[in-house]
Amino acid sequence: MSDNPPDWDELLAERLHGARVLVGLTYRKPDGDDLLQFFGTVSEVHPREGIMLELEGSRAGETYRLPPDLRAFHPAPPGSYRLRQTGEMVIDPDFTSTWEITPPAH
Repeated sequence: MSDNPPDWDELLAERLHGARVLVGLTYRKPDGDDLLQFFGTVSEVHPREGIMLELEGSRAGETYRLPPDLRAFHPAPPGSYRLRQTGEMVIDPDFTSTWEITPPAH
């Protein structure tokens, strides 16, 4: 595995700015995985500092910064998406982004 950051796609970065994104984070743990879902509008896209989201719904008023890896962003098929924890519905987001977080081995 390389320590180099992934190639930056400037065209995708431009498309992300102002887009509505549905995010899923899976925290891998020995006793079972935890899933966190949220959504918001991209307010900042930076190749070193990452992607800043202005969160909406039950987390309105919060921000969340994702890593600057654009490979995790995919155009979302049109439709309704229900967040498991809150039951909130997200209608026709522009992108989805999923991440797996695994703690380092001891």
